[in-house]
Amino acid sequence: MAAKPRFRKDASAESDPAESGPPSGPDPKHPVDEKLPPGKMFTSGLQHVAAMYAGVVAPPMIVGPAVGLDATETAFLMGASLFTAGIATLLQTLGFWKIGAKLPFVNGVSFAGVTPMIAIGKGEGDNAIPIIFGAIIVAGVLGFVAAPYFCKLVRFFPPVVTGTVITLIGVSLLPVAFNWSQGGNSQADDYGSMTNIGMAALTFLIVLALRKLLRGFLQQIAILLGLVAGTLIAIPVGITHFDAIKNADLVGFPTPFHFGAPQFEVAAIISMCIVMLVCMTESTADMLALGKIVGRPADEKTIEGGLRADTLGSAISPLFNGFMCSAFAQNIGLVAMTKVRSRFVVAAGGGILILLGLCPVLASVIALVPLPVLGGAGIVLFGTVAASGIQTLATAALEKGENALIVAAALGIGLIPIAAPTFYHAFPEDLLVVLDSGISTGCVVAIVLNLAFNHLGGKGGQDENATQPEIPDQIPAAAH
Repeated sequence: MAAKPRFRKDASAESDPAESGPPSGPDPKHPVDEKLPPGKMFTSGLQHVAAMYAGVVAPPMIVGPAVGLDATETAFLMGASLFTAGIATLLQTLGFWKIGAKLPFVNGVSFAGVTPMIAIGKGEGDNAIPIIFGAIIVAGVLGFVAAPYFCKLVRFFPPVVTGTVITLIGVSLLPVAFNWSQGGNSQADDYGSMTNIGMAALTFLIVLALRKLLRGFLQQIAILLGLVAGTLIAIPVGITHFDAIKNADLVGFPTPFHFGAPQFEVAAIISMCIVMLVCMTESTADMLALGKIVGRPADEKTIEGGLRADTLGSAISPLFNGFMCSAFAQNIGLVAMTKVRSRFVVAAGGGILILLGLCPVLASVIALVPLPVLGGAGIVLFGTVAASGIQTLATAALEKGENALIVAAALGIGLIPIAAPTFYHAFPEDLLVVLDSGISTGCVVAIVLNLAFNHLGGKGGQDENATQPEIPDQIPAAAH
């Protein structure tokens, strides 16, 4: 009984409208379903776009040149990716029928598919993109059909598993922020320069200072304000470039099947189906993490709807020249940090993404944010996700049974791609799709060991399940 106050809702959170929703009425609206004023809705949505923009445009930026596209066609591919990310995000946040998690869940182009898509495109010439798109369509349709069955795995995600996976999500994203902080392009002369790292450090400090000094809504958009401040400071420093605005068109539409009708090859389809399974695994973990952060735990129905939105978004995406869509974990950190849990805020971000895809000149304005500035803010965002995972692990009864061993083994295996990126270099390329994702490998290890230690051999998972009623349904204190 004495331990219960540890998990009670904080009194200050209950008095915060953004945290608790309308206080009156027999069935008060959950903060996830709260609609903020238009101004706050737009700026908070824009903050989500700023946090994930680089992650959306990076895959087409890499895949385009790798399959032989010129700069103009690659730019078109980037705009299409923004447009389709917006559609997928709207499917997740607003949803219809049994589609959509209806959580503040951001979707965008999955990095998991970059290496397989480059491998598919080698030697295919003008057919590379149509073959890739055909494989994504089939993988999306098959994933949509499999979603009702895949979601049943949620019962194998108790706190010892979810806490481990959430921690891995945050830790796995930190190298992305470190790469951005150095400049993003390891081939550039200024990669890792004191100027780039200095700007990242300055942005990092600005975000922390704004979070500490500001109050109310301004505190909630501290990341956006930090990005604006860092970008303005970067202008005289010389790392803010305006070429993208000068060369951008005012209006542009991702013409359906711009690169030709999709083509279907068995090898490519198998490869992208494996990627889809990886994406579904990561999305399941992300939904569980987000559900805890917003105080609406993701059950089987929620995960089924979320996976359907993921897979439907992926199947539709090639129609508008976009790639496979999946969850963006960095935005989970933003939700945890700002405490703005409204799914309509993220839907506004999805609308902004669609506008950016239709208006290249607007997209180029967002692209003004230098990667070192984005990296400095990213360290805070991604670290917040890891902190949320640690908070979840605190409820997982690590002193009971072999739970501590499960966490140790899963974290150890999941950190291999981060600590030793070339560890699996001798393995077949098809396996690298899974092995190079620390989130996926750590998740599989945690699930298998949890089954072995807590469900098989007569234990029935009693020790583990006993902790589940006490999982805090509020934003972890570490994420504040």
